[in-house]
Amino acid sequence: MARRGKKKGRPISGWLVLDKPVGMGSTEAVSKIKWLFQAEKAGHAGTLDPLASGMLPIALGEATKTVPYVQDGAKVYRFTVAWGEERSTDDLEGPVTKSSDQRPAEADVLLLMPKYTGVIMQTPPQFSAIKIAGERAYDLARDGATVDIPAREVEIGRIDLIEHNADSSIFEVECGKGTYVRSLARDLGRDLGCFGHIAELRRIEVEPFTQEDLVTIAELEAARFGEQGDEGSDSAGAVDSPVDFDAIDAFLVDTSAALDCLPQIAISDDAATKIRLGNPVIIRGRDAPVEAEEACATARGKLVAIGAIEQGMFKPKRVFAG
Repeated sequence: MARRGKKKGRPISGWLVLDKPVGMGSTEAVSKIKWLFQAEKAGHAGTLDPLASGMLPIALGEATKTVPYVQDGAKVYRFTVAWGEERSTDDLEGPVTKSSDQRPAEADVLLLMPKYTGVIMQTPPQFSAIKIAGERAYDLARDGATVDIPAREVEIGRIDLIEHNADSSIFEVECGKGTYVRSLARDLGRDLGCFGHIAELRRIEVEPFTQEDLVTIAELEAARFGEQGDEGSDSAGAVDSPVDFDAIDAFLVDTSAALDCLPQIAISDDAATKIRLGNPVIIRGRDAPVEAEEACATARGKLVAIGAIEQGMFKPKRVFAG
């Protein structure tokens, strides 16, 4: 029987709310953070295009179990639409496919915006990660194919016009999971009869995190290496000498922050031990819920499990290390 290899990295857990720079892909960002923290495991909650900047929540260790709750959270973007051109990628990266000499008046933009509030139908961009017959739409589009992507429901909580001039407009939008801001820019341009594409895009919030949680790569590198730069480690991330990770670990947000959307149930240490073994426990307390599809159990403020409450009994579905 083959022996499992020893896991590489530290068993560190928590959320790192990265201020991703333009030009860096989401997968590249995760790899960079995993290396800086020397973490065993890492993943992100919601792709951010290389041409976009801003909030990319990255989960380390046990926090990867809470990624779906952050992915489902509301997101806020600030973006600039350049009027007069539609592009194949709906942003600056692709070639121009349609153009117009018309430019929208501010009043026309404001009049149109209510159409894009609430639950709307939206067609994802040709260059997107949507799967068509088992293949990514962007792979088909790069091969020159025109992909028929069905429209789908997305929810726009609000859209505000921040600034407007003859050639561009700056918007801020709060939206739900699955919304493509590039599609929003494309559709606004079509409806205004002038065409449009994303010239700049920044994600400023991903629920439950805020801009105060943002951390830059430079801040992390300074905390990790100090004045020595990254000379203390090799290209594979192996550290030549013992390293004090306290400074960089201080940037982590507790894993439980991702579960603020769930009912919080405080349990005893004995109950926590039973739950971590996969056993259900009776929820005690005057205000304890009797039924809940999902709830979060904590002991002494530390996350224990996510589970369901049925007839006053907490039944664990996903357990966290103590």
